[in-house]
Amino acid sequence: MLELYTNPMSPCAQKVRIVLAEKGLDWTKHHVNLSQKENLKPEYLKLNPLGVVPTLVHEGKPVIESSIICEYLDDTYPEISLKPDDSYEVSKMRFWMKHVDVKLHPSCGALQWPIVMRPGLMEKTEEERQALLDQIPEKPRRERQKRLVKFGLDAPDVVDSVITYRKTILAMEKALAEHKWMVSDSFSLADICLAPYFQTVHQFGWTKIFDGCPRVADWFKRCQERESYQSSVASDFPPEVQADLLEKGKPAWEKIKLHLEKMA
Repeated sequence: MLELYTNPMSPCAQKVRIVLAEKGLDWTKHHVNLSQKENLKPEYLKLNPLGVVPTLVHEGKPVIESSIICEYLDDTYPEISLKPDDSYEVSKMRFWMKHVDVKLHPSCGALQWPIVMRPGLMEKTEEERQALLDQIPEKPRRERQKRLVKFGLDAPDVVDSVITYRKTILAMEKALAEHKWMVSDSFSLADICLAPYFQTVHQFGWTKIFDGCPRVADWFKRCQERESYQSSVASDFPPEVQADLLEKGKPAWEKIKLHLEKMA
């Protein structure tokens, strides 16, 4: 039995859901409300001491960290493989997966968090906010979220995040000149782990960040068209939700555009 603790806005959870869909696996969903910090409740921390989503529970055993979960599922259910056959291509796949975990994920959080999570926290008292944020187990993540709560999109993390996104897109454009998907002509975990971070770009209407990189724009369009993406990601963004996110993304784009212009 497979159970997934997830949230529709989490790119980490999205990539695991894509893997589950690609493999045609049945699973039970447990929604974790991140804006209410359900991920920091004691019962959830017993499953995932890091207090993040997703958490996969397989036959009663928790598996944490999204990239590890993706490989765990691919190894456990190998009938439909999401890894290249060539070992060099596997090494490139893992390079992109690590880049997502180390660089792109924190950058996505810095851009998305002030828009999606900050408003709910700002409704609480200062004392209540700090008490919740102090529960975040990892100090770097805790301090980053405190900055994002305090400064919103004016936090210094946002500038670095825009630069990271643009540099990532430029590197992807170069890689996609060599083959159809990120590491070969076959769809792999590299594509799955990257795609949700461009769902964030799409949902807020920031697609001009793709300017000058048509291969990346086309790659993301092809990711979106896959049945696995439609059922596990796009289905969580019905028209009314998408319209709300686009509206929220408009003022943020003006700040992001300024940072992009400084790179030019």
